[in-house]
Formats: sequence, structure tokens, C-alpha cells
Amino acid sequence: MKLKKLSLRTRIFIAMILLVLLSSILIAAVSIYQYNEETQDYHKQRLDRKETAIIRSLDFVIRETTFPVTTANVPLIFKTKIYEVAEVHNIQINLYDLEGSLLISSKADIKQEVTEKCLEPNVLNALSNTAEHRFEERREEEDKAWRSSYLYITDAKFKDLAILNLPYLEKDDFLAKELDEFLERLAYTSLLVMLAAVALAFFLSKYITKSLKTISEKMKNTRLEKRNEKINIKNTSEEIAVLVNSYNSMIDELEESAVQLATSEREQAWREMAKQVAHEIKNPLTPMRLSVQSFQRKFNPEDENIHQKVDEYSKTLIQQIDTMSSIASAFSNFAKMPAQKNEMLNVVEVVDLTLDIFNEDYITFQSNTQEIIAKFDRTQLIRVITNLIKNGIQAIPQDKQPEILVNVSDENNFVKITVSDNGIGITDENKSKIFEPKFTTKSSGMGLGLAMVKNIMETYGGTITFVTEKGKGTIFTVAFPKN
Repeated sequence: MKLKKLSLRTRIFIAMILLVLLSSILIAAVSIYQYNEETQDYHKQRLDRKETAIIRSLDFVIRETTFPVTTANVPLIFKTKIYEVAEVHNIQINLYDLEGSLLISSKADIKQEVTEKCLEPNVLNALSNTAEHRFEERREEEDKAWRSSYLYITDAKFKDLAILNLPYLEKDDFLAKELDEFLERLAYTSLLVMLAAVALAFFLSKYITKSLKTISEKMKNTRLEKRNEKINIKNTSEEIAVLVNSYNSMIDELEESAVQLATSEREQAWREMAKQVAHEIKNPLTPMRLSVQSFQRKFNPEDENIHQKVDEYSKTLIQQIDTMSSIASAFSNFAKMPAQKNEMLNVVEVVDLTLDIFNEDYITFQSNTQEIIAKFDRTQLIRVITNLIKNGIQAIPQDKQPEILVNVSDENNFVKITVSDNGIGITDENKSKIFEPKFTTKSSGMGLGLAMVKNIMETYGGTITFVTEKGKGTIFTVAFPKN
């Protein structure tokens, strides 16, 4: 799994555990390194101290001896004393002549014998070529580390007498035990710290992700069309507080934009409505004006057919006035929001009575039951059915036998009414415009019928949908709750 796909809580857990592990490993590595360094320093200093003490003892023996102080007499001078000195200092002592041959060696109480009969040339070269005339080497044999020092011992006149070799065994048992105990305590401590880190990571991640989850849920549910709640989180970190304040500021700006948008849309709708009203009223006014002008030019009181012409003129004006009245009524009905009434009625009966208004034999009514009781306004329901049937009739071309089917059914506590026609159908480009107040494909009318139906259904918590097929017809479906 990629790290970027992990949750924030998981990342915090992993980070805390890795931090503890890396810290423990680093401490252990530094401790081991420091142990090795201190061990080497300890053995070197210890060898130096033994070397200094042994040289003083050997110098004392040389001063007190009765033998001539020569290289050849070294075995005689230290015949017994070398064992005493070696036993006191618990270290093996080897004395070589200036050419590197072994003169005498102490082996008393020395469990590990490291004695060479002759010194290596590199040792002799190092002794003669260094300013301090001293050489020290370290080697490992059989899992044991040996440290050996080589230096000249002199007589009273500081003349080189012999080469002193001190083979020193590095015993690290005590220090190794101390290191093991320290590492064991470090392991227990790291385990406790890791448990504490896990607990801390759990509460810390829960605290952080809780705030972020709240903000995320609020952002996910943010909508322009509804009122959005602000985030109220107390005692948050500075970073979370900045994020919350930014979101709340965005909500304020969003609500302000929504208000401005709604105002703008309302203003635009009223402007379009005013244009539509002016256009629809202007259409009958033009023939009325032409009729008046024609009658004015052709009026002759002595004409024997004057009464007939006046009657025809009056009928024309009345027809145009009726058109204007219907236009005004349509706009008035559309603008008026239907008042929601708690009227219980039989939907099947109301729809059946509404169909009697049309009195056309091509309108068929179906219902799966005799009675469907629902809460709805009778007048508004009649208006819905009437507009849907008129829309269906007007969608059927004149060269085609009309077929209108109205069906009422009860489905899952909802009343469902369908109105089917065998008209020309609705084109793809007009599907999205069909419920717009000013939209119509007819040569006459205001295009308010379907918009009015949609307005009524939404007021009563219902819906209106349609299914259409070009050249075969359209099925409009309205559905609303029974209660």
C-alpha cells in the first residue's frame, strides 16, 4: 500500500513508532560505539599504568643488583625478581636483547602464554625509528584480544640494556556485562516509550482527525441552493482554527452570492414575464386596431347592410377582447401560488369528473381502484389534469386520429396520474425547456400550462416527469403523497 493512500491516523501511528524505533536504534548504536571507544581507552591506559610501574620495579632491581649491568647478564639480574614483579602486577614480562632474541620470560600465574623467541623485524624497526622508542600492537587470537607494548630498558647511564615486552590480555567480561544490562534496560525503556507513543498517537490522531472529519462533512454537504451551517469547534489548534474560519467565511460569501443570485433570477424572471405579457397583449391589439380603422373607413350609415357589418365588427372586437382576457387570466393563475388545503378527496372521482368537461370519445380513463383518498386541493387537481390533457391534445397533429389515455393508480402511499398521447413527441433540444414558463412549441398560447402544473406539484410535495418518443407520443406522470 502506498503511503499517500494511508489515512492521517495511520500515518501518525507509523511516524510515532518509527520515531521511537529509530531513536532506540540510534541510542543503542551510539552506546555500543561509546563502549568500544571507552574499552579501548581503558585497556590502553591500564597497560600504560602497568608499564610505568613495572619499569620502576625493573629500574630498582638494576640499581640493587651485584652483577655487572650488561645485556648478557640480564637473565642473571632478573633471575628471580622477574617472577616477583610479574606476580605483583599480574602480567607476563618478556625481556629481549637488542637484536630481538628472548633473554628471560616470566610465566608465573599467567594462564595464557604469549611468548615469542625472536621479535619481528617490524617491531625492531619501530623501536629504533620512533622518537619515544616505544611500539604498541594489538592482535586477536582465538577470540581473545591481546595488546603488547615494546620499549627499551636502560642502565644507570641511560644506555639501552634490553627490550621489555608486556603482553596484555584484554578482559572485557565485566564491561560486556555492563553493556548487556544497559541494552536490556534500553529495550524495556524503548518498549514503554513505544506503548506511550502509540497511546499518544491514538489520542492525538483522534483529536486531529475529528476536527478534520467535521470540516470534511460540512464541505461535502455544502450546497448553493440551501442554507449551510457554520462550523463551531472549540479548543482547536491554530491551524484547524484558521481552516474553520476560512470555511465559515466561505459560507458567508456563499450565502451572500446565493441571495444575489436569487434576486437576480427573480428580477430576470419578472422581466421575461413582462416581455411575454407585453407580447401576448400586443398580438390581439394589432387586429383590433386594424378592424377599427377598417370600419372607420368603410362606415356608411346609408348602407343597407350596415347592421350586419356592425354586428360582424362587434363580434370581431369581442373575440379579440376574450383573447386578451384569457391571456390575463393565464398569467394571473400562473403568478398566483396555490394555497395548500387539507382537503381529503377521492382522486379517481375528481379525475373522472374532470374528463367529462372535454366530452371527446378519444379520451380514455383507467384506474386500478374505485377510490384513492388523498389530501389535495380540488381546484388545483382539476387544473393539473386539464392542462395535461390540453397539452396532449395540442401535441397531436391534425392528420392523425387522437388517442389520450388517463390512468390513476395507488403506488407505495403515492397517487400516480399518467396522461399519454400519440402526438409528435418532444425533441431532444426541447426536453430541458419543457417546464419553462415562457416556452411553447405552439403557434398560439403563452406556454404556461406545464410550468403551472410543475408549480402546483412542487407546492404539494409532488413531482412531474415525462417519457417521450419522437413520432409516437409522450407520457406525462404526476405523483404526490396521499397524506
